[in-house]
Amino acid sequence: MNAPIEPADEAKVGEQLGRPPRSIHAVAHRCPCGNPDVVATEPRLDDGTPFPTTFYLTCPRAASRIGTLEASGLMNDMTERLADDPDLAAAYQRAHERYLEYRESIGHVEEIAGVSAGGMPTRVKCLHVLAGQSLGMGRGVNPLGDEVVDALGEFWQSGPCV
Repeated sequence: MNAPIEPADEAKVGEQLGRPPRSIHAVAHRCPCGNPDVVATEPRLDDGTPFPTTFYLTCPRAASRIGTLEASGLMNDMTERLADDPDLAAAYQRAHERYLEYRESIGHVEEIAGVSAGGMPTRVKCLHVLAGQSLGMGRGVNPLGDEVVDALGEFWQSGPCV
């Protein structure tokens, strides 16, 4: 995590997104194919906009698979589990806190202070963010993000996405 962004990586991320990337702080995770698949973004974009999504999933294959998971109702199921499982809810709360700590290490933006992403800490609203955190910060930080990454399978298996 925190590998400096190189021009070649920025170009790959642009290819993955189909647009120029915005305010990349670092490569947070690399796909086994070698391409960045998660970037850490600045908490304030270059145009001044506050941006709470610190871990941004860039791989189009992973993003597409996550879209399918979201359409399956997985987010609602996870949110219900948070309400029913105090240990899971506590771990998810800790993931929220870790997210905020990491973003603060990049920079403080008052408008988004205390706000993480993906619905944390009380609900699940974006699986892309949860997977991005799990890939970027490593297994064991966000239990629901780990579940999403596991459900993705080997999205890189057919070779680089771009």
